[in-house]
Amino acid sequence: MALDLSGIPIVDQHCHSLLRDGRVTAAEYPRFFTESAEAEMRAVHAAQTIFFRWAVKELAGYFGCAPAVEAVVAARSAMPVDTLTGRMLADANIHTLVLDHGYQSAETYTVAELGGRIACRIAPILRLETLAQNLIVRHETFEQMLKAFETEVGGARAAGHVGLKSIIAYRTGLAVREPARGEAAAAFTEAKERARREGRLRLASKPLNDHLLLRALDLAASDGLPVQIHTGFGDGELDLLGANPLHLRPLITSERYARVPFVLLHAGYPYVRELSYLAAIHANVHMDLGLAVPYLAADVPALFRAALSLAPTSKLVFSTDAYSIPEIFWLAARWGRRGLALVLDEMIAMGALATDEALRVAGDILGANAARLYALPLK
Repeated sequence: MALDLSGIPIVDQHCHSLLRDGRVTAAEYPRFFTESAEAEMRAVHAAQTIFFRWAVKELAGYFGCAPAVEAVVAARSAMPVDTLTGRMLADANIHTLVLDHGYQSAETYTVAELGGRIACRIAPILRLETLAQNLIVRHETFEQMLKAFETEVGGARAAGHVGLKSIIAYRTGLAVREPARGEAAAAFTEAKERARREGRLRLASKPLNDHLLLRALDLAASDGLPVQIHTGFGDGELDLLGANPLHLRPLITSERYARVPFVLLHAGYPYVRELSYLAAIHANVHMDLGLAVPYLAADVPALFRAALSLAPTSKLVFSTDAYSIPEIFWLAARWGRRGLALVLDEMIAMGALATDEALRVAGDILGANAARLYALPLK
């Protein structure tokens, strides 16, 4: 008999907020199912992925409509966005959102706004690069900016954040090194001048990014605050070669950061086995499964097989990496449970796990591990 994991509540340990205006058209709907920012990819090719094709069929079943984009969009548009969100999150049995509001901040609900609209518990994460960009715009000198950064990061837990988050992989890669302080200060000056000229800032200076991440890790080490770091695929602007989680090994193995729980995101895809290895060897490494679930769609079971090939089940944490629309949360929860159940059933059949043991493993991966990691209640 196949395992039923629907009753296990999910602690979604890595996700983003929802759009304030959640209305979409059939033409723009595919853009929420691709990581590409290219117009042709969104307009033409995103709808041709297995991810999108299967998602439309699954959503049609949920809405009770024809398996066509136009019908799905019409069905979702027939109810208020808050109603749609509440129903989908409840059906997905998502208990807690560990939420990064540093992405699309202007277009999405704040943590407080979202908390007033959904029944899930929300535990915020502090996104380092977004914080740094805002502080560079606000402060005139490197010393002023760095002091403000250290104050914000050092006070993150007291301010209600359950962890830190870095997208340095997207900006300058994971081969982080300790720059000279003068090098970081010069990079600040260049970034400040660019912000003045353009009225905004995208922080992509390696000396400055590296310096700020290392300072944040120092502060996180002082109280064991978890630090999420993007690894592997994701944003279309990244250099995937520089996003291999193995680049982080010097930081992971450093005595300086031994007390930092590193939560490496996106299953490191396509470096899944590399990340599974790091989680198997180093006590301070935790392997997130988000984005790969749901993007791998029919191949999600293969992801779980690869992750479980080496990593202890106590080191795996589930997430959706969902953003903007509630459908992504629902699909990731549905496909994550289905893929995990399939793989655990295989392990039961081969004698590797007993049924009750497999259910405990599922409970750990879907919620209990993250609840322990971030000191969150499961009830």
